[in-house]
Amino acid sequence: MEKKVKEFYEKPAIVKHSLGQMNRFGRVSSATPHTAIDGVSVRELIEQYGSPLWVLSEATLRRKYREFYRAFSLRYPKVVIAYSYKTNYLSGVCAVLHQEGAWAEVVSGFEYTIAEALGIPGPRIVFNGPHKTEEQLLTAIERGSRINVDSYEEIYLLEELAKGRDKPVEVGVRVNMSLGYPPWTRFGFHLESGQALEACQRIISSPVLRLVGLHAHLGTFLTDTGLYKQAAEKLVSLCYLLQEQPGVKLEYLDVGGGYASRNTLHYQYLPSEQLCPTFDQYAEAICPALLRGPFRGTDTPMLILEPGRSLVDEAMYLLTSVVSNKRLASGEKGVVVDAGVNLLPTSYWFRHEIQAAQEVGSPETGSVTEPVNIYGPLCMQIDVLQIGTNLPSLRRGDILVIKNVGAYNFSQSMQFIQPRPAVVLVNEGETEYLRLPETSEYLRQLEKVPERLLKREGSPV
Repeated sequence: MEKKVKEFYEKPAIVKHSLGQMNRFGRVSSATPHTAIDGVSVRELIEQYGSPLWVLSEATLRRKYREFYRAFSLRYPKVVIAYSYKTNYLSGVCAVLHQEGAWAEVVSGFEYTIAEALGIPGPRIVFNGPHKTEEQLLTAIERGSRINVDSYEEIYLLEELAKGRDKPVEVGVRVNMSLGYPPWTRFGFHLESGQALEACQRIISSPVLRLVGLHAHLGTFLTDTGLYKQAAEKLVSLCYLLQEQPGVKLEYLDVGGGYASRNTLHYQYLPSEQLCPTFDQYAEAICPALLRGPFRGTDTPMLILEPGRSLVDEAMYLLTSVVSNKRLASGEKGVVVDAGVNLLPTSYWFRHEIQAAQEVGSPETGSVTEPVNIYGPLCMQIDVLQIGTNLPSLRRGDILVIKNVGAYNFSQSMQFIQPRPAVVLVNEGETEYLRLPETSEYLRQLEKVPERLLKREGSPV
C-alpha cells in the first residue's frame, strides 16, 4: 500500500516571488541546490552525524594553502606561512596546514600548547599578542620561538628573563602605522611618531636582547592591496634607519595577515567574488616593495606571512536543518533552523552564502524563491542568521548549507543554551570526526556544587 504524503499547508498571503532562472547565466546561487561536499551527500552527512554540523573540506584547505604559498614564493626568495591559530584552532585544521609546511602563529599560551601538542618545534612558532605571561615567555625563550614584543613592559620582562643566559634572547618588534585607514594603533609601537624606532633602539642597546625582526599586522578582511604596499614600503623605510645602527641584522620581516576570503560584508554592494583580491594581487603589492630594501643576496630577510581567514574560511561549511516556518505580522517569511549565532557569530558581519541542500521545483522553471529571514533556535531576539535571503519553499527537516564559515566561527562559538555540534572532515569521499559533539556531561564536568547546596531541608513556600 502506497504511503500517503501529508500535504504542507500555509495560510495564503500575497508575497512577491522570484524565479530561480533569472537570466542567461543560470539560476541565482540561493536557488541552486548544494547537495554534496566533495562528493559526499549533505543529506547523508546529517543522517550520520546529526544536525547542526560543521564540515571541513580537506581538499579545499590544502588547495588554499598551496595557492597562497605559490603566489608569494614566486615573488620572494624566502617565504614562510605561519598559520594564524586564533582563526580556527581545531587541531585537525592546524595539522592539515602543518602537513603542508605551515608554521604556527599564536597569540596566547593556550594556542602555544596546541602547537606543541601537534609537534611543532619552538623555532617554527611565532608568538604575538599584547598579553604574554612570564611563564609563557620563558617557555617561548627556552623553545627558541620568534617573539614579537608589543610593549615596553614586555621588553623589560624579557630582559629579566634573559639575564644569565649564554646568549641574548632574539626578539622582533611589532609596528603599527598610519595608512589612511582605521589603524590598529593599540598593538605594538607607532612608526610615524618615532615610537617604533625608539623601541628598536632600546632593544639594540640591551646587552641581553637582540633585535632580529619587524612585525606588522594591519587589520582584518582587508580588500585594498594598496594598504599592504604602503605597509611594506614603510617597513623598508624603518629597515634603512636600522641599518645605521651597529650590529643589527634583520632575519625576518613579518607582514601579518588580514587577507580577505570570499565572503560578503553586510555593507558591500558588490559580491565578494568581485571585490576580494587574489593571492597574486596581495603578493604583487608586498614582495616588490620589500625587495627594494637595504638587503643583498643571502642577507635578504625571511618573509613571514600570517594568513588565517583566507586559508580556512572557504574550506568549512555549517549544515543546519529547518525546524519551522512562520509568517510574521509584517508579512515577512521566517524560517527557524537548529543552528544559531552561538555557532555562526560572523553572521553579524557577513552575508554568508546560503543554499538549500535539496532540489525544489522543476528543471525547466527552476526553484521559485522568496525573501526569508533565517532565525536560529536560541531563545533570544538577536539570534538572526540572515535577513531577506531568497530561498525556495522549505519544510521542516529540509537542510540549508551555509558556506565560508571556517574563520572565527568555531574559535568564537559558545555553548549558549545548546551544546556545540560535531565537526567532520571530508577527504576523498571519506568522512571522519575532527571533534565529537558536545554533551551536557562534558559541559558540566568542571562544575562543583557545594554539598550544603544539595541538602533540601524542606519545600519552598
